Amino acid sequence: MKYRLQDCIGFRLRKLSRIVDGHYRKNLTGFDITEKQLGILSVLYEMKKVEQGKIGKFLLLERSTVSRNIKLLKEKGYIKSTPDYKPEIELSAKGKKLIIKLLPLWEKTMDELIVKLGKDGMKLIEKLEAKLL
Repeated sequence: MKYRLQDCIGFRLRKLSRIVDGHYRKNLTGFDITEKQLGILSVLYEMKKVEQGKIGKFLLLERSTVSRNIKLLKEKGYIKSTPDYKPEIELSAKGKKLIIKLLPLWEKTMDELIVKLGKDGMKLIEKLEAKLL
């Protein structure tokens, strides 16, 4: 074999993603929400009302992942949608209250990760992202 699993770029990036997700999960304890759902709520907080498909494109999530999480967030009463063929979704009043509570936790997690990575680490992430897009 030419490469070892530990050298696989996909493996290493997914591992880093799981590590980062763990930091968010730790700070979301007590809220019945995942880090992907937090991402969706954050996009809706920023964009207000948006077509469901645009969320997946913005967050680079597969359609099934977005649909599954949208369904769960609707069931919890955090978002509402139009009945259109391509529905637009937005935060409900309950969802707005939740995201306002979660934003300080998200900022805390970001602060923790930025301290760990430092300015150089953050710049490396930006460079890596630019090279791969």
